[in-house]
Amino acid sequence: MKYDYLIFLLVLLSACTESPGGSIIVDDDDPVAEEFPGTQGINYLFEQGIGGYACYRIPALLRVDDQTLLAFAEGRRNSCSDTGNIDLVLRRSEDNGFTWGETIVVWDDAENTCGNPAPIWDAVAQKVVLLATWNDGRDDIGPINDGTSIDTRRVYHLSSTDKGKSWTSPTEITEDVKLPNWRWYATGPGSGIQIKNGTYADRLMVGCDYIDSERQGYSHVIYSDDHGENWVLGGVSPEAQTNECEVAELSNGDLMLNMRNSGNEKRRKVAKSSDGGDTWEYLGLDNTLISPKVQSSLHRFDFEDNILLFSNPADQMERMNMTIRLSTDDGSTWPRSYLLHRGFAAYSDLENYNTERVAILYETGPTPQDRYQGISFETVGLDEIK
Repeated sequence: MKYDYLIFLLVLLSACTESPGGSIIVDDDDPVAEEFPGTQGINYLFEQGIGGYACYRIPALLRVDDQTLLAFAEGRRNSCSDTGNIDLVLRRSEDNGFTWGETIVVWDDAENTCGNPAPIWDAVAQKVVLLATWNDGRDDIGPINDGTSIDTRRVYHLSSTDKGKSWTSPTEITEDVKLPNWRWYATGPGSGIQIKNGTYADRLMVGCDYIDSERQGYSHVIYSDDHGENWVLGGVSPEAQTNECEVAELSNGDLMLNMRNSGNEKRRKVAKSSDGGDTWEYLGLDNTLISPKVQSSLHRFDFEDNILLFSNPADQMERMNMTIRLSTDDGSTWPRSYLLHRGFAAYSDLENYNTERVAILYETGPTPQDRYQGISFETVGLDEIK
């Protein structure tokens, strides 16, 4: 109780001291706030109790054209628990994030769990491809890993050819991307990519993770070379104690996999692939990217200036201090950073806003008791990441 009270005081203090460029202070006279959405403070797109959902978690953000943004999440009917009745939901913006449409239910399977959204914009086929996972709503991760669950984790894909307005029925691909001794399985969460350059150009790819029958967890990728119609299992990270991950294309055509660390090092783990994701070389811990045990986002902003971005709660112990970092050497170093929010923050996903700004969708809340109050959409100028 004393610890929770101290954290609560810290959050209150941050709300009083955050700089005008941060996510707490509201400045009605700020010209940037008038020009770009989400710069006046926390801007919930999904909030507890709205739309019949007790809680929203697991954000994913995707741009499909100059004006259209898609914000995905899990709509959790009864609580913030990872189990039970969970729907995969979406909100669309057609004016570059200034206003958002009503919530669209992409996938609802009665009392079961439909989640882990991992969307990709296929610029060649002009469609959105969405990877997701399913399990019986009565099952939890423990029984699934023990092999005593009612069912298991299953993998699906969906697609939309009208920029997220309507969706195909889910198509199961579990046998194509999950080995028999794998039990828990998760797509993303966060966006996947379409490779832009080199031998593997146009390949769609999503970072995933699994836990095997020996209770060992690993990150891996799955990919499609036919615009999301069929999916195959790519390479697995050789390093154990890894799970939720995102992949990004590097300037030379290699791929980087940034992985949640389920060990005790309080740093992100990193792997690299030079063969389109079929095999991965473990590069070790990134000592700059301090992190509690939490999902993070890795995002290629552009190739012209070789800008790679990373977001996570930059704290070694707690899910707080949502920070965006910038690299111009393919993630070898991260010399520039921006503290977006000092208080509680958890999962996030990055996307281009325009040529000079980045958009972020992230989980946050005002107090330890309301830590998953909602999922906020905000934008930050690259010149602010210093």
